[in-house]
Amino acid sequence: MSDLPSVIEANENRWMRAWIGRDTKTLKALTSRKFRLVIGSKPAVMLDARSWLEAAPSRFTCDSYRFGDIYSRAIGNVVVFATQLEMRAELERQDWSGQFWMTDLWAKSPVRRTWQMVERSLSRLEVQAEIPAAAKALQLWK
Repeated sequence: MSDLPSVIEANENRWMRAWIGRDTKTLKALTSRKFRLVIGSKPAVMLDARSWLEAAPSRFTCDSYRFGDIYSRAIGNVVVFATQLEMRAELERQDWSGQFWMTDLWAKSPVRRTWQMVERSLSRLEVQAEIPAAAKALQLWK
């Protein structure tokens, strides 16, 4: 179990490279049928697995990505993977590049017993520099 964060990080990179490469076979293998993509917009938008897999090769594309600080935590049979994500992407031919906060949930598939992504949440990063410092000041531990 101690190497689980590195397994999930490797899967994250495989998932992103498959998205960039329009490799729907790999995306499908790494994406649970229960998958949901939640986009932190106003109003919030959600795509199910079928919609995501249909859109990924042509209507919601990614050309490059870079992860920032990585937070990974196993909670029972689920792993949380969170990071800053810088990516170049297009959504319905509109530029959607930028910096995001991404949180993914991974769970073992019941049949193949492989790790699959069950949820991804994407939202733009906070741009006010003073907000992270103010939030950190709220921490009870130092």
